[in-house]
Amino acid sequence: MALPVNLEIAKTHLLSRKKQSIVAMLGVTFGIAMFILMISFMKGVNQFLQDTMLSSTPDVRIFNDYKTDFSSSITSEYFKDSNQLTIVHHPKPKDISLNLKNAQQIISDLHQNPKVLAVSPVVTSQVFYNYGPVQLNGILKGVNILDEIRLFDLKSKIISGRLENLLTIDNGIVMGVGLAEKLHVVIGDMVTLATPSGTSMRLRVVGTYQIGIAAVDDVNSYVNISTVQQVLGKDKNYITAINVKMKDINYAHAEAFSFQKKYGYKAEDWEVTNASVEASNTVRDVLTIVVSATMLIVAGFGIYNIMNMLITNKMKDIAILKAQGFAQKDIVQIFLAQSITIGLLGALAGLLFGFLLSYGLSCVPFPAKGFVSLKTFPVIFEVKYYVFGILFGVITTLVAGFMPSLKASKIDPVAILRG
Repeated sequence: MALPVNLEIAKTHLLSRKKQSIVAMLGVTFGIAMFILMISFMKGVNQFLQDTMLSSTPDVRIFNDYKTDFSSSITSEYFKDSNQLTIVHHPKPKDISLNLKNAQQIISDLHQNPKVLAVSPVVTSQVFYNYGPVQLNGILKGVNILDEIRLFDLKSKIISGRLENLLTIDNGIVMGVGLAEKLHVVIGDMVTLATPSGTSMRLRVVGTYQIGIAAVDDVNSYVNISTVQQVLGKDKNYITAINVKMKDINYAHAEAFSFQKKYGYKAEDWEVTNASVEASNTVRDVLTIVVSATMLIVAGFGIYNIMNMLITNKMKDIAILKAQGFAQKDIVQIFLAQSITIGLLGALAGLLFGFLLSYGLSCVPFPAKGFVSLKTFPVIFEVKYYVFGILFGVITTLVAGFMPSLKASKIDPVAILRG
């Protein structure tokens, strides 16, 4: 029989029982829509958490991971008997400097690296802020603020003031919003801090920022690199770490190994530094895949049951068609045409419904406070998920329609007509 005749019969079957056809399409629609919503939201959450993590972590951090060597001790000067075993309890390390000895050379070399986008030298020191009778612990980061902006996009994290004020005010400080709230200070106020060695300094607050991570916002502050060098009593070559931003973050792990081997200092990439966060992302990815696959499989079985019932109800029509000379392949073509039509229309409707649900969620204000960059729920719109959705809808209904239609095409029409 000619294919157009088979398609006409398939069309007649679909339109003769509109309610049943609509129910079959809705099974595909809701399965695909929930898949799109779930995977778009979960991927959005993972992307947001990674962006938040990278907003306070460089792609690669080069620092002096010097460890005190206790293999030698001054006790050898007093106990010179080689046959005597000397045990020292609670040995104290000697005073060491953790700065990079050849920092300027390393920075110059990194700027020549074609894979490196930005380099920011850092001098970090633990400090104590005076708050009446209480001293609050904090971390003071001395940076070249323009370099730091290129690394972490700090301008988007500013709550008040301007980062560029550090360029014009020698004793300026930009504080994490949590720390500023603890100290009850605003722009223009003076704060007094002291280093563990006892050196103190008064700084003027010129801005506040918020990363969205309490461990950072409640502790960290930015000042000019010369300010920290001054408070520590060090010269301008004193650098404790170098933060590096790669042009492609995927180069970070390999380049960190290369930097460590080349410069002789410890180099950690963002994946090593944030191993626990990466593990959480992996768990969420697996959970997303499992849940999405479960939803699609359940939808697939639902589609199969609907198509099986649809074909079962058409047994007499099948018998009549076969009695009129329709071959097995014609019967299969008729019901495959119905399955593909239901799958394609249902999948397209599912993609549209899933997009609308995802877009609606992306417009819902995020209720939690503390994330400056997160105004609404994070949702990612990626074409590959929609392509997969429509392929799944068509293939599932194709398989669901092929199996019962093939079985029905082999049934003896005489037996059906006799009942």
